[in-house]
Amino acid sequence: MQPRTLDHIALWLADRDTVADFATRHLGMHVIDRTERFTLVGSHARHGKLTLFAADPPRERGALEHIALRVSSLTEAAESLPDGLATESLHDGELLFDVGEGLRLGLVEAPTAVEYDLDHVALRSRRPAETAEEYVRLGFRSAEAGASGRPRVTVGGAFVEFVPGDPGQSEQPLLNHLAVLVDSTEEHIAGASELGIEIDDVVDAPNTYALFVWGPERVRVEYVEHKASFSLT
Repeated sequence: MQPRTLDHIALWLADRDTVADFATRHLGMHVIDRTERFTLVGSHARHGKLTLFAADPPRERGALEHIALRVSSLTEAAESLPDGLATESLHDGELLFDVGEGLRLGLVEAPTAVEYDLDHVALRSRRPAETAEEYVRLGFRSAEAGASGRPRVTVGGAFVEFVPGDPGQSEQPLLNHLAVLVDSTEEHIAGASELGIEIDDVVDAPNTYALFVWGPERVRVEYVEHKASFSLT
């Protein structure tokens, strides 16, 4: 399993338009694609994105603690947030805030080629250190703990961080899946089978070809290949 980058985080939302509007007004993003089923937002189509799937309410946070975006200046990025928005500073250079439906986003100051790229996603885990080791089996790489001191893994310069907590077994979770970009989905289907990783689905879409597997604590991970027709901006 050899993922290249953290391509997107997919969410289930009852009101995807409100979250998309917040992202485009205050987080340097634009709507890359919108269908009846989902809205794709990001600052650049070939970097980290958010996929907002339409779903019935209510949604439960479940495994998802927060999603953080990387910016070169936290001060400048904070000035673009709406007046009166409650924010929390957990660590120097990191700011967190809620945008509705239990979704917590954040900003992290760090060198970045693209503003508002994905920096990390924080997941709740009953066994954070052990869960991090299990993600290595999925092709993620071990990484030193960040400012939070929590276990984490990396892919393409972005991170998955594991927070002590109960991810639960919600029937209507907020988190749909984590998606990593790969060169060949077929190779990852074969690799998952050889490693005994539980396959959830294989989806052949107009612009992408994707394998979905069940990761630790029932978090879905997508290995997505961009087809030659992929031309979103």
